[in-house]
Amino acid sequence: MPITLNVAVVVVILVLFSSICDGFYLPGSYMLTYSNGQSIFGKVNSLTSIETELPFSYYSLPYCTPKEGVKKIAENLGELLMGDQIDNSPYRFRMNVNESVYLCTTKVLSEAEVKLWKQRTRDLYQVNMILDNLPAMRFTKQNGINIQWTGFPVGYSPPNSNEDYVINHLKFKVLVHEYEGSGVQIIGTGEDGGLGVISEAEQKKASGFEIVGFEVVPCSVKRDTEAMLKLKMYDTIDPINCSVELDKSQIIREQERVSFTYEVEFVKSDIRWPSRWDAYLKMEGARVHWFSIMNSLMVIFFLAGIVFVIFLRTVRRDLTRYEELDKEAQAQMNEELSGWKLVVGDVFREPTCSKLLCVMVGNGVQITGMAVVTIVFAALGFMSPASRGVLLTGMIMLYLFLGIVAGYSGVRMWRTVKGTSEGWRSLSWSVACFFPGIVFIILTVLNFILWGSKSTGAIPISLYFELFALWFCISVPLTLLGGFLGTRAEEIKYPVRTNQIPREIPERKYPSWLLVLGAGTLPFGTLFIELFFILSSIWLGRFYYVFGFLLVVLILLVVVCAEVSVVLTYMHLCVEDWRWWWKAFYASGSVALYVFLYSINYLVFDLRSLSGPVSATLYLGYSLIMAVAIMLSTGTIGFLMSFYFVHYLFSSVKID
Repeated sequence: MPITLNVAVVVVILVLFSSICDGFYLPGSYMLTYSNGQSIFGKVNSLTSIETELPFSYYSLPYCTPKEGVKKIAENLGELLMGDQIDNSPYRFRMNVNESVYLCTTKVLSEAEVKLWKQRTRDLYQVNMILDNLPAMRFTKQNGINIQWTGFPVGYSPPNSNEDYVINHLKFKVLVHEYEGSGVQIIGTGEDGGLGVISEAEQKKASGFEIVGFEVVPCSVKRDTEAMLKLKMYDTIDPINCSVELDKSQIIREQERVSFTYEVEFVKSDIRWPSRWDAYLKMEGARVHWFSIMNSLMVIFFLAGIVFVIFLRTVRRDLTRYEELDKEAQAQMNEELSGWKLVVGDVFREPTCSKLLCVMVGNGVQITGMAVVTIVFAALGFMSPASRGVLLTGMIMLYLFLGIVAGYSGVRMWRTVKGTSEGWRSLSWSVACFFPGIVFIILTVLNFILWGSKSTGAIPISLYFELFALWFCISVPLTLLGGFLGTRAEEIKYPVRTNQIPREIPERKYPSWLLVLGAGTLPFGTLFIELFFILSSIWLGRFYYVFGFLLVVLILLVVVCAEVSVVLTYMHLCVEDWRWWWKAFYASGSVALYVFLYSINYLVFDLRSLSGPVSATLYLGYSLIMAVAIMLSTGTIGFLMSFYFVHYLFSSVKID
């Protein structure tokens, strides 16, 4: 009765509290409202292509520049690493003013400019324009189906023509919603990277129009150059209809000028500001995601059944039967032991390359922690695509601060294996340098390739020093602190003594590593469908925002990795193979091999448009980083679960 009363009181308090509190929206950017006629200038991001995956600056092509000159917009760490380069642009929008505007006419195009423009056109480069933090969206029809894209092409090459045509006229449609203030509180990160809260009083002052949609229709229009040169920027011109006739389109040709114009139409919409990203984040293929989860659940239940049989039938039965015997019978039975009970004196013998194993376990714990926290926060809506680069920035900062967990895990495992804390400083430094060192080497090689291609995807030297400073000033000290705490933690004691002379392992008909590599197919079966969507979002420029599904898949992956490793470890012990340490790690960690092979499959069959050895090298380099991270994470999950399984198993055996 008192419990019921307490619950009722809590419910009443919550209801009263909610009635006096403002609602809030998370995630999103800081909401801006505009008055009639107020000028808003669009921004332009790097030119991108799904054919080359090499981003280039918007102004690497001879586009119109703003009157005040080109200025770079401040970017966060994630944006810089992703190759984003956001600049101001001359495209001006005046709230609720429909107009057709002249922008500029280029100088006479040189041979180099024409060659570059043609190359960008044939490589399917897209212009990525942004208005009030919303990317420009366009719609095309293919086989009667409406397809949604972000950005628009720099030009196009008709199949029945040898010429290339430039996109020089844009028809914008800006969807606006009239805002008069309400009790909605907006919390989120904006373009400037700040966290903003709009109070109810401020919202009432901020009445006006909010931008809730940004659509574009690109056209190629052949203009009278002489007439255009008489106009000034933002002069009004007559609106036109986009023509599909090639003789009315602007050819990319030497010794010609290109005139740029655009039209703006403002349309009132019922879409509210908190819902404006819904059009970009429409979840497609929900059935496929659910199929992936159901498939994973079937694998889990199958493996859980095997683990259940091992624990409750085989192991428990053997232990119960052994404990029921008197001492004389136990001594006799010790001579007749078979299977896992025979390796009791060798099962905790120090593995080969024990330091490397401890280092990899420390890094695996760090990467797993980073992945779990990032996906949980993303699933709760804290990392919206409205805030570009926040997801990657958050992952990097989490990785740096989780160095303390990596140092603690690695050193504690080292103490367990060695029985002493001696050498913990060296191990902590190795933990701090291992995975970042691999990433640094791969990124440096890729960066030289990007520098050679003059791509904005190349990491600036200054950013290299910033990343090094962050690693050296945050991750390294925290890893050393974690290592020190690991030396002070309670020691994990082995339940049985290790013999001085190693036991000979019986010969097997087939190599044990074959079974270990085959075990990775089960975790991969849990992951591969979601992996397709992740790769598509990275390499095909699609938004990935089904983090709820990803969180479920992550949980299922952890369970499958743990179960697979336990089953494989038990199978090896049953054939008197006491060298289980590395096999337990790679039983689940071998999923990384299949992830990398799947990445190659995706490159060959789904990224057929990817052109050139440079693009393929970049793709394989980033895929290798992903595979190494997955190996360390899944391997650590499987190893730790197997370690506790073996510890529990032999702590129940009373053999002298």
